[in-house]
Amino acid sequence: MSKLARDTHSPVLVDDGNLSRAWSRVFLHALDHPGTSISPLILSVTGFGDDGKPLEDEAVRKELDGVLLSEDHLSVGDVAYTIFPQRLWLIARGDRRKLFEYYRLAFPRYQAINRRNNRRGLYFERLMSYRRGPEDGNQLEWILKLYDSRKGVRKSMFQASVFDPERDHVRDAQLQFPCMQQVSFEPTGSGLVVNAFYATQQLFVKAYGNYLGLCQLGAFMAHEMKMPLARLNVVVGIAKLEKISKSDAALAPLIDAARRCVEAGIAEVELEKAN
Repeated sequence: MSKLARDTHSPVLVDDGNLSRAWSRVFLHALDHPGTSISPLILSVTGFGDDGKPLEDEAVRKELDGVLLSEDHLSVGDVAYTIFPQRLWLIARGDRRKLFEYYRLAFPRYQAINRRNNRRGLYFERLMSYRRGPEDGNQLEWILKLYDSRKGVRKSMFQASVFDPERDHVRDAQLQFPCMQQVSFEPTGSGLVVNAFYATQQLFVKAYGNYLGLCQLGAFMAHEMKMPLARLNVVVGIAKLEKISKSDAALAPLIDAARRCVEAGIAEVELEKAN
């Protein structure tokens, strides 16, 4: 068998109505199979409240935050904030122009908090301040204005880039940012579908926060497009379980919570089938 054949993997597809359970299924797949990577990963999440907030399992989120903070990593909420500044959106009280203004004012401080990791930018900053293009590089504003301007706009217009060859094609052995390449928004009869594309993703350190931030970004865009958030799709080239060993004792409470979450989901499905 050739090396190419040995390295070829079938996609892992996770489709779930609960964000915590979707992440748990991916996390447990990585734990229960040889190696530390999934390539490729396709994750799809439904299950959102009227405000676009995703359904979550409190125990999984709590245990994950606990082990992340104990290992000196960002919490789920802090990772999500790099994709969408939920706190600023609440302060802006539904006014997206204020949201963009507040973020522009706050971004230098966000960058200074962690100059090493944030020196190249943050995801929301790239989406609303790409440095070139219409609306002074605010891709989200351009998409929303275009959507409101007329019916029948081609769907390929509703996409925003993060990766920038001019800035990101560098020779560094490792880059903290950006792993997400782009995000697109698909208005459908059921609501807004968000599609995100990652070259790589860190399952333990970043993935849950990535998914949460994308849900929050999707809820914002859906709100501005006056429709519900229907689905989040995330395509990952290589999802890697890094920064911690599978056998690390600190993972035990998280693994238990993840397995209980998944088992509860299976029980719900079986109950629905029985009825």
